[in-house]
Amino acid sequence: MTTTPKPPPPDPRLFNEDLAPAPERKWGTYSIFALWMSDTHAISNYAFAASLFVLGLPAWEVFVALLAGISIVYWLMNRMGHAGHRTGVPYPVLARASWGVYGANIPALLRAIMAVAWYGIQTWLASTAVVLLTLQLAPGLEVYHHNSVLGLSTLGWIAFMVMWGLQAVLLTRGMEFIRKVQDFATGPVVWLVVLALAVYLVVKAGGDISLTRSLTGLSGSAQLEQSLIAVSLTVATFLTLVLNYADFARFTPDHRSYRRGNLIGLPVNFTAFAVVAVLVTAGTISVFGEAIYDPVKVIQKIDNPVVTVIGALAFIVATIGINVVANFVSPAYDFANLAPKYLNFRRGGMITAVLAVVVMPWKLYSSALVIQYFLGALGAFLGPLVAILLVDYYLLRRGRIDVDALFSADARGAYFYRRGYNPRAVLAFLPAAAVSAALALVPVFEVVAPFSWVFGMGLAGGLYALLPGRDRSTAGAGPIPDGIIPSQVSAAVVGEPVASEGAGAVVVPVPAEGS
Repeated sequence: MTTTPKPPPPDPRLFNEDLAPAPERKWGTYSIFALWMSDTHAISNYAFAASLFVLGLPAWEVFVALLAGISIVYWLMNRMGHAGHRTGVPYPVLARASWGVYGANIPALLRAIMAVAWYGIQTWLASTAVVLLTLQLAPGLEVYHHNSVLGLSTLGWIAFMVMWGLQAVLLTRGMEFIRKVQDFATGPVVWLVVLALAVYLVVKAGGDISLTRSLTGLSGSAQLEQSLIAVSLTVATFLTLVLNYADFARFTPDHRSYRRGNLIGLPVNFTAFAVVAVLVTAGTISVFGEAIYDPVKVIQKIDNPVVTVIGALAFIVATIGINVVANFVSPAYDFANLAPKYLNFRRGGMITAVLAVVVMPWKLYSSALVIQYFLGALGAFLGPLVAILLVDYYLLRRGRIDVDALFSADARGAYFYRRGYNPRAVLAFLPAAAVSAALALVPVFEVVAPFSWVFGMGLAGGLYALLPGRDRSTAGAGPIPDGIIPSQVSAAVVGEPVASEGAGAVVVPVPAEGS
């Protein structure tokens, strides 16, 4: 038995306990499944599935297209999950391997900017439900809903700050508290409401719902085109979480946990949710004489105060769930990565929350031009960022990451490259992002715009693989290892010595309780 020589301590400019390899791993299969329930049970996903049906795709084609798209997402999540589970570090730290220890702030900030904008927008959208709920319970407060202060009424501001405060309380409690809340609240509650809606409308319609008829009589070629667009947009919608999935997979006790959770939560749960969304929408045609693909409006149409209150509360909870999963966890880590000595997960999260107010999301959302060009352009960057990380981890390094070197600012370190930046990543990203953004935003490319991420991902991945760089020498042969990567940093956090027997020994991970 020999003791492994201790590497230098982690650099404080790159390290804090929130960025270190996860000391506890309690996100079991159900927690990952609940994570996806929280994310997929969004009004936007419901409306997307319903809108495909309204546009003219027969219900069965909607299901096939969405299943195909979410299966691609499932594959990508498992690839990212493998890296996140083995290294135990969040996305901005994992990105140091491909971008350099300082260069990783580039992709992290791009992801954070997008998340801040959407965090604010989702908070505001949830606050509009709070306003509706308030006016349902206390109609006399209508008088406070007609003035305007920076674009919001007095009641609107109160509702927005109530939602902001509720989320802030949740967010500052840390990842383990977030896991417990999503396990028992944000994921399951929407299923109950939407299933109840589906049963109610199917019964009211007397079962007169067709799953094979096109509402608009789309031709076969037009149906194929819409189906392919649906597949692509489904993947594009989830690229944000593909990019930072390591933020969650790092807490899983084994590979089976995230793979099973992904399987149940994505292909199974997402497609089932789409089935219910289409059934509800088809039911509204028979019952109300029009296709309604906003579940909140369906609830209002039923015109029952109890149903309205329960439904509004359910979708408020759902919006909080998706906001936390998709738009808070990532920027909290991303901002913490900028200055780990001063910013931890909670402080990074509060920066996110404050900036979400500063950007006045109701003004962002009300401008189609801003949404299209600002958020659309940032979205086009996601494909190239995902490609660079995957090509680096799977093709060049074959899963061989030195976790301790991710926290080292030594110029001789494995991931210091040139002054802390990897020129190869920058040279692969810039042209790929430019092409992807042009295809997404320039009107002449409208036909291929829904597939812009495919071109961006392919170009970035190809360039990153072909460009010269010293990291090419780190590639290994044979299968990619599955074991958790040993780390002195991880041992230091949990206060345990690391011993090994010969070269290549692994650290036994801290025992964790699965969910």
